[in-house]
Parts: sequence; C-alpha cells; structure tokens
Amino acid sequence: MVRDPYIVGLTGGIGSGKSTVAAAFRKLAIDVVDADEASRAVVNPGMPALNIIADRFGSHMICSDGSLNRTAMRAIIFSKLNEKDWLENLLHPLIAEWIQDKLISANSEYVMLESPLLLETNQHNLVNTLLLIDIPEELQRARAAARDKTAEKNIEAIIKNQIPREQRLVRAHYIFDNSGPEKNIDQNVLLFHKIFLQLAAES
Repeated sequence: MVRDPYIVGLTGGIGSGKSTVAAAFRKLAIDVVDADEASRAVVNPGMPALNIIADRFGSHMICSDGSLNRTAMRAIIFSKLNEKDWLENLLHPLIAEWIQDKLISANSEYVMLESPLLLETNQHNLVNTLLLIDIPEELQRARAAARDKTAEKNIEAIIKNQIPREQRLVRAHYIFDNSGPEKNIDQNVLLFHKIFLQLAAES
C-alpha cells in the first residue's frame, strides 16, 4: 500500500537513544510524530478514555489535578495481563487515530513515526520503511538506569514488554548502531536522511 506522505518508522529498545536520534531528524526539518505523545494525549484531563479507565479500576486512577495516575496504570500493565489487554484494546485505536491525523498533516519531504512499541502494535502497518536504533542489551540497561534512575526491576519489566532484540533486528529495514558516542549521531542521521529523501522521491 502506497502512502502519502512517505513514512519512516523509528523504534528501538529502552535506552537506545530514540529521542536523541529523532531530535537530530527534526533539526533537518523532518516532521516527527511521537507515539508517546499520542499515548499521553488520549488520556489528557477531560478525554473520554480517562473516565472509562477510572470506572474500571477506581477513582485513584485520576490524580487530584485531573490527570491520569501513570504510576497506578504502569502497575496494572506490568502485573495483570488481562487488564493490560483491556487497556490496549481501549487505547490503541485512539492512539492510532491521533497518530494518523498527525502523519497526514505533516509537511516535510518524508515524515517519521517515533514509537517504542512500533513492532509490538499495529503501528508498523502505518510506515513505508523501518529504522531501528540498536544497542547491546547491557548498554541498554546501563543507559536507561543512568538516564532517569529507573529501578532495575522497572527496566526489566519494560524490556520484557518489548519484543526481543533479535526479532527487532530481523524486522528492521535499516539499522542505526547507536552504541558509539552521542557526538556521532548527527553525522549518522545525515546518512539515513539522504536515503529516506531518495526513497520518498521514488515512492
């Protein structure tokens, strides 16, 4: 299926540097749609999904300022598989609709969809090609812990929520080795940028 605009999927495991790489593409005037932003937007205060979640799990799911209690939701996602499935069935269609609206309204020569769960959800069906940000799992854990002092238990839970690294590598069209220093990112992004410009022009 040919899509307009040309869409590049950007994904990778926790701590791989997706956000830093996405920022480098933004500096090249490429529109980047952030799936994490979509997942926040659909449960913003006043959104219907927020009340549905509270009705199912209790009023403690909504903080005093009207926002979603993300700590409570993470606890559910990582400990109760059936409730995780229920949440995904509720939120994923809303997230997909938000993402599609943003992709369609993009104005750059190609548009990038940044998503940590691109391959775990149907979001991969939205993209023309897939760029994987890859680093070894040991480095992944170290960077994730250093970035936000995330507890080792939480890091492992997030890793288990994503498909194994080996499967990501097999399914990627392009692989961005991000195990080197951050100063190398802009140069490497420029190489991929030229490839994607060519692919977009040919699509």
